[in-house]
Amino acid sequence: MSEQGSERKYIAQIKLIVEAFGKNVEIFPEDWEKRPEGADYLYRTGVVLVRDEDLSRVVELFQGGRPGEGGIGGVTRLLLPEKLPPDAPERGTLTQRFLQYADLRLGRGVVTPEHLFYVCPSVSPCPATEPEEVPPGSPPEPFLPTPFTSAGAADGRGVKVVVLDVGWSDAPAAYWLNGVTGDPENAFDGSGRIRPYAGHGTFIAGVMRAIARNVEIVVKSYFTSAGAIWEFDLAQALDEVLDLAPDIISLSAGTRTRFDLPALGLDVFIQTRLDRVGGLTLVAAAGNESTRDFFWPAAFPETVAVGALADNGHDRASFSNFGGWVDVYAPGENLVNAFLTGEYECTEPPNAGQLREFAGMARWSGTSFATPLVAGLIAGRMSVTGESAKQASDALLAFALTQPEPGVGPVLRAGDALASLP
Repeated sequence: MSEQGSERKYIAQIKLIVEAFGKNVEIFPEDWEKRPEGADYLYRTGVVLVRDEDLSRVVELFQGGRPGEGGIGGVTRLLLPEKLPPDAPERGTLTQRFLQYADLRLGRGVVTPEHLFYVCPSVSPCPATEPEEVPPGSPPEPFLPTPFTSAGAADGRGVKVVVLDVGWSDAPAAYWLNGVTGDPENAFDGSGRIRPYAGHGTFIAGVMRAIARNVEIVVKSYFTSAGAIWEFDLAQALDEVLDLAPDIISLSAGTRTRFDLPALGLDVFIQTRLDRVGGLTLVAAAGNESTRDFFWPAAFPETVAVGALADNGHDRASFSNFGGWVDVYAPGENLVNAFLTGEYECTEPPNAGQLREFAGMARWSGTSFATPLVAGLIAGRMSVTGESAKQASDALLAFALTQPEPGVGPVLRAGDALASLP
């Protein structure tokens, strides 16, 4: 894709989100459309996040603000006062001025924006694709043969994975998805066409089941508005899925943040919730923005951050984020798996307005889909070794380090679940 086409593509992606969230969302920087690198992050208008321990001094400094509702203990969504102190910065939106003043008086990172998390694709130029048609009867790719997935093999039996995504759409023709459950998604618009981002959770479940045929998968519907959710609400969603007692949480979503600092709401979740659940592993997509900038929550050291390999199985996919914070790369370009049935109108250049007809299968690219492949490998190994998800993921990451690709890093491929065993 040309540089100009790539820029138009990410602008279309952001405008789709803005249409869904309206005046509640702002974009940093304000001149993002003129920048070749696109937007840094999207955030909520008139709202910031503060750790509970810092709330009283933040409110005192600004002589106002009131807590919002929801979230998890340890972090507060603070609704901003209408007026800021007279010596506050004068340039920027109310939220940005509040953040700048808090940086000066309290230190960087005490107060953060409430970032918008989105399912990958991205909010900056990248060539990751919308779903593409495949010929009728096309098989999944990758897809492990019966010896890998039958009872007694690395089939994920006895392992539970919760996928946080747009929801679940039953795919009767995809027999490998039998038994998958989840929250039904609102997949079709008023004209009966497939919505943008619809089928994302179903495709993810399909990729995982193609690697670990008998893993238990529950797809939850949280990213219901243009494939996005506010940081505070995502922390609450992650907290809620702990009630389902998963072994693995698979999350193909994230964001960059202000100053590349850890997303505060998710930092609190990881430190006070995730770390206290023995053996649980969060597998997260590294993002599709072709940058080494941190993409959260994948960049947290407590997660398994998954980048994407190119179609040739050796190079890094051109869209994949990269850097030392990415733990492993796995196939993520031109994967084929279960999708919806119906007509889809492309929203992104150079294919905007093009109609595609799907019959239950699609080809798709992104770190979104490398992520469930790795989650499936972890589940497959667990079903044979009896290890916890944390033990299995540590073992697989150690194995990945023994087969790095030059210029890329450690890699895992379909069929590697038991590769490190004697």
